[in-house]
Amino acid sequence: MSKLAVTTAIALGLAATAAGAADVTLRIQSHQSPESTQGKLLAQFVENIETMSEGSIAIEMFYSAAVVKSAETFDAAATGILDCDMTNGSYQTGKNPAFQFVADTMGGYDTPLQYLAWINFGGGKEAVNELYNPYGMTFIGAQVGGQESLVSTKPLPGIDALGNFKFRSPPGMETEIFQKLGAKPVVMDFTEVFTALETGIVDGADASSLAVNTSMGIYDIAKHTTYPGFHSMSSDSLACRTDIWESLTPAQQKIIEMAHKNLMVDYVMKTMIENGEALGKLHEIGVTTYDWSAEDRAKFRDGAKASWDEWAAKTPEAAKMVQSHKDFIARIGLE
Repeated sequence: MSKLAVTTAIALGLAATAAGAADVTLRIQSHQSPESTQGKLLAQFVENIETMSEGSIAIEMFYSAAVVKSAETFDAAATGILDCDMTNGSYQTGKNPAFQFVADTMGGYDTPLQYLAWINFGGGKEAVNELYNPYGMTFIGAQVGGQESLVSTKPLPGIDALGNFKFRSPPGMETEIFQKLGAKPVVMDFTEVFTALETGIVDGADASSLAVNTSMGIYDIAKHTTYPGFHSMSSDSLACRTDIWESLTPAQQKIIEMAHKNLMVDYVMKTMIENGEALGKLHEIGVTTYDWSAEDRAKFRDGAKASWDEWAAKTPEAAKMVQSHKDFIARIGLE
C-alpha cells in the first residue's frame, strides 16, 4: 500500500472514530473574563475541541464565575453542577494545603516551561491526581503564562531591598515567605491597592504580570518593578469530574488533552509577547525594571523552601507534593 493510501486510511479511520463517538456536552467554568488573554485562548480551546471531534464534543464555557463563585467551582464540578473546573488550585487550600503546590510554589521555578515540564514530564500530573482523585476529580493539565512582577514606589534591585518593604500581599504562604525575608506584607483586597499606593500606606504590591499591571495603570503611580519576576507564577488548570472523564472515549479524551496542550503553549507565548510590548511602554513613562541576579533568586528560593517545609508538615498530601517539586527542581539543576 502506498504512503498516500495509508495516510488516507488513517484519516478516514479517525473521522469514523469521531463520528461514531457518543455526543457529549461538557460544562466548564473559568474565573477568567472572556476579554482576558487566557479568556480569548479558552474560546479557541473550545473551538479546537469541537472541530477536532467533528461535533461529538460540545463545550459550554462559563466565564468570570458565571455559575458559582470561583472558589466553589471545584466543588460544583465534583457534585454535578458543572462537569469541569478551569480555575486555580489555591482556592482549595482550605481542603488541604497541598492544593497550594498545584497552583503556585512561590519562588520554585524561574520560567513557566519549567513548571509545565514538572506537570508533563516530572511526575507532577500524577502527583496532582493523587490529591484530586479522592475528591472525585481528574486533573487534565495546567496553563500558566509566566512570572508576576512586583510593583513598587521605591527601587527593588535585589533581595536586600525586601527589608521593611511594605506591600500588598494575598493571604497564605506568600505572606509567610516575605515576612521571613524581612518584608512587611499587608493583606488587603486588590481594589484598595491604588489608594494605598497613592497615600503611602504601602510601598508596593503583588499584582499580576507586567502586561496586566500596565493595562491597569498601576505604573502611573509605582515607577519600579521586577521583570522578569521571581516570586509568583500562579497556574490555572483543567480538571473534570472523574466519572464524566472516564465516560469519554479514548479518542475524545485525547482530543481534549491535545487541545489543552495547545492552550498551554499558546498562553506562554502570548504572555511573553504582551509583556515585551508592555516593557517598551514602561521605559517611555520612566518606569525602572529590575532583573534579579541568579544569586538573589536562589536566596529567595531558599527562603521559600523554609515555608514549603512548614506547609509540608501540615498533611501527608502536602508533604508528597512538596517533595515532588523539590525532586524535580534538583533534577533540572535549579538548586
